[in-house]
Amino acid sequence: MIKFTHLPLLFKTPKVFCFILLIGVLWGATAQAGDYLQRKEFIQLVNELEKEEAFDRKSLVYLFSDVTRKDSIIKAMTRPAESKEWKEYRPIFVTKKRINQGLSFWKENESLLNDVEKKYGVPAEIIVAIIGVETRYGRNKGGYRVIDALSTLGFDYPKRSKFFLSELKHFLILARDAGLDPAKAKGSYAGAIGMPQFIPSSYRHYAVDYNKDGRTDLIDSNEDTIASIANYFLKHGWEKNAPITAPAKNTHPDLDFFRSHPLKPKLSIAELESKGFSSEQHFDRNQKATPLTFQGAKGEEYWLGLNNFYVEAGLPLALSARHRRHRRSV
Repeated sequence: MIKFTHLPLLFKTPKVFCFILLIGVLWGATAQAGDYLQRKEFIQLVNELEKEEAFDRKSLVYLFSDVTRKDSIIKAMTRPAESKEWKEYRPIFVTKKRINQGLSFWKENESLLNDVEKKYGVPAEIIVAIIGVETRYGRNKGGYRVIDALSTLGFDYPKRSKFFLSELKHFLILARDAGLDPAKAKGSYAGAIGMPQFIPSSYRHYAVDYNKDGRTDLIDSNEDTIASIANYFLKHGWEKNAPITAPAKNTHPDLDFFRSHPLKPKLSIAELESKGFSSEQHFDRNQKATPLTFQGAKGEEYWLGLNNFYVEAGLPLALSARHRRHRRSV
């Protein structure tokens, strides 16, 4: 059995993806450290980790004796920026400053990005955009202790408690296996970690040790981060050289059908055309697509979302970065 005689030493041994906003201002905690130790959910978590992963019970209790509920995290979950309209959301991410940061990051990692694109089939601009949207190229990886964030949401956010308790368990296993200090690792208010803001389960399942140094490092390693994003896309069904979206027309904009359709493509382009939602671009009419409606600065915008749109989330910044890069090279 693994002994937790020294916590730091123990933990030095090793979608659809949505956008996550980082909260920079910490609100005061109302619960005392160690408040979760008597919770039945905590006891169940400890039992599972002890039985399934050979964790030491006393060391887990010691670790969680310093865990604190954060009311600011609960508040952040009730007012995420992802709920904004597109016309309000776009200016947050698609800015001149962030695009220029993306171009610099692209130039500094061009050889690596080219190699990863050849291996995984995911375009460099998509990978660059994701890192820019999530953490501004590593400049803002989050200010909450991951263990506080996941514990707060797992124990005190009933709407998603099952999910976040699972992520808390993944985080503790990840910390052990990837050499993270579970008492110090920081991330977003939802417990996402590193430059690509992977939740712990995604970190465990899709992170790649691309630089072959013996550990998956999504906090400081550009190599591992870039390859892991590409691997995540590939494992979720990314189709090489396939389109992502296409501008569309909607002859029946008042139909609720087009506003409540699931993000994952379910209907064929032929079926959408029969309902008045179509694109001038030519596709296989049997291909599945999603009708998308956005509130743009000049009114409603209509798009067809194809499979790759469902897989990835950073397209607007990707297209802006690609356009600016190509324009500079002319």
